[in-house]
Amino acid sequence: MFRRASNARGFCYLIMKIIRETLPLLVAALTLVCAAFSQEGPLTSDPPKSITPEEIIQKFAAKEKEFKEAREQYTFRQDVRVQTMDGDTVTGEYREVFDVSYDDHGKHLENVVFAPQNTLTSIGMSPEDLQDLRHTMPFVLTSDEIPEYNILYVGQQQEDELHCYVFDVAPKQFEKNKRYFQGRIWVDDQDLQIVKTYGKAVPETRKKNYENLFPKFTTYREQVDGQYWFPAYTEAKDTLRFKITAEVQVHDIIKYTDYKRFGSRTKVIYEGKELPRDQSPDEKPKDEQKPQ
Repeated sequence: MFRRASNARGFCYLIMKIIRETLPLLVAALTLVCAAFSQEGPLTSDPPKSITPEEIIQKFAAKEKEFKEAREQYTFRQDVRVQTMDGDTVTGEYREVFDVSYDDHGKHLENVVFAPQNTLTSIGMSPEDLQDLRHTMPFVLTSDEIPEYNILYVGQQQEDELHCYVFDVAPKQFEKNKRYFQGRIWVDDQDLQIVKTYGKAVPETRKKNYENLFPKFTTYREQVDGQYWFPAYTEAKDTLRFKITAEVQVHDIIKYTDYKRFGSRTKVIYEGKELPRDQSPDEKPKDEQKPQ
């Protein structure tokens, strides 16, 4: 999923899926080959050189803000699959495929292209689940959100061919009706952008007659147009341990594909002021117009 690892990991997963049923004897051998493509080095507590953890945080947060604004200029397809499992057997599935775009004001737009009947029975898709699939799992931590989180430098680690700074992230407090990420992020030491996240969406709810739990997930990013690290693949494979009902094994896979730039925002500046989109430079700024 990473830039300098190319598509090797995704290629291995695809081949494994194809041969799993027909040539099971090759799976073990191919797994070893895939491991060679997705090497994760040991985590060391070495401090960064020539830069402080605080400077890294400020730099990657600024890059995240650029990334967030840039992603609003791209269309892409999001393929969501949420499954409940009994061992290796799928017992229910929620599936949705939709194309994402944004309007001129940054509003998130979706065009659903595939949505078969939901067959989940042991869990339901809550509004928080749907929000997490769209926004929390492709986690973004911009300079605007930094004050909401405690961020702790953990060390350095090799992820495939990327050398990364590692940070633990947790919300300072929970604001009502707002979703947060809690877990670990990996920041590429060259581009100073987040390339991988691992954790879960919070808060969870555990009440007497109602529980709303969420799985741990990993999101990988890939470089788009040589500069932006956009989400490419999210996977959650976890057991939700409900107290009211039985434990439920879940397997979520989210793919983000077909990133295409569709436009750019423009600003009209007149005498040092940005004009509204519907105002011509020949007109006086509205705050200077006087009634007749």
